Amino acid sequence: MVKAIVGANWGDEGKGKITDVLANDSDVVIRFQGGANAGHTIINNYGKFALHQLPSGVFHQNITNIIGNGVAFSVENFVKEMKELEDRGVPAPNVLISDRAQIVMPYHVAFDCYEEERLGKNSFGSTKSGIAPFYSDKYSKIGFQINELYDDVDSLKAKIAHAVEIKNATLKNLYNKEEITVEEVFDKLMEYKELLAPYVGDSFEFIHNALAEGKNILLEGQLGSLKDTDFGIYPMVTSSNTIAGYGAVGAGIPPYEIKEVITVVKAYSSAVGAGEFVSEIFGEEADKLRNFGGDGGEYGATTGRPRRMGWLDLVASRYGCKVQGATTVAFTVIDALGYLDEIPVCVAYELDGKVIDYFPSTTKLKRCKPVLKVLKGWKCDVTGIKKYEDLPKECREYIEFAEKEIGVHIGMVSNGPSREDIIYR
Repeated sequence: MVKAIVGANWGDEGKGKITDVLANDSDVVIRFQGGANAGHTIINNYGKFALHQLPSGVFHQNITNIIGNGVAFSVENFVKEMKELEDRGVPAPNVLISDRAQIVMPYHVAFDCYEEERLGKNSFGSTKSGIAPFYSDKYSKIGFQINELYDDVDSLKAKIAHAVEIKNATLKNLYNKEEITVEEVFDKLMEYKELLAPYVGDSFEFIHNALAEGKNILLEGQLGSLKDTDFGIYPMVTSSNTIAGYGAVGAGIPPYEIKEVITVVKAYSSAVGAGEFVSEIFGEEADKLRNFGGDGGEYGATTGRPRRMGWLDLVASRYGCKVQGATTVAFTVIDALGYLDEIPVCVAYELDGKVIDYFPSTTKLKRCKPVLKVLKGWKCDVTGIKKYEDLPKECREYIEFAEKEIGVHIGMVSNGPSREDIIYR
């Protein structure tokens, strides 16, 4: 059986923890899109980890962790993460990297930085991980699939020469930066070839064999619906599709095999990077929520930047769950709101003087203002509570109000940072 775990909003919803929890009953966990530009935070017996590319099943020795063909694969980041697991006493995970995955090159990272620098105040707020240049090259057919590193040298060098010619024209004429050579790109790819050899394989055949054997498979998405290239707050989006439907492509499985879509919604809103954020709050109010939120504060797992903060946006969350095809919702970080007497939530938008209950396209979204409803707070710490009925009445009312507005059953409630802090409904 295949389940997908994806985000409803801007990312940062707590998908890593939910994947880690559900991995207990899984045989395979697959990252199917994105790259090292966003992190999944996991807290377990080994400590606190921010995984950027490794699937969240790496702490379970019974799981095969697959980096799928849809991933923007950074070799440097992979090596660094594997080393960190080893250094911190985590047993070596079982990792399979798709030989159809493509490689984030050093020049992709450089181009990402150069473009943000060139755009100045109009920049996209990129994490500068090379993601947009990578996907641009992938669809321009000048990217490198991992299997090409193990092909004949002449073919590889000819392809490198073609890519370098294009890159150097941009470096020279747009960015006024030093050009790159075929030799340095080839040498880097040969270095990658050696580093990846123990992990690379045909993930397509492996996954289809697992399906035939009735194995439990988790698809793990990165970021959330509102950062999707097509359905997000374009152009302030990521450069891959963040929706469960893309899991079929990014992992290489038939779409009808995805039986459950667990969509993660956080009990308030946060975002890293630029773009529309209707329920955003500022100043002291935002600082307070930021410092109570997450595990010790809402700061980007990749960049360390303070996340932008806001109240729960039920318009965006309802839309995000529709985009994902949510079959159930995991509602996270409810414990962060225990300091509030009253909790505002965004229940509608005001667009050009008219109240709307749907999430519009970006040009209209820019003109939207939040319509807030204030709910009563519960004024206590709910961390560690195991049964739903033991939560304070006001906390249950908050969850049930969110469930009714989103229109999808909330099956899991996360009320603390650790793996054990989960309430099932």
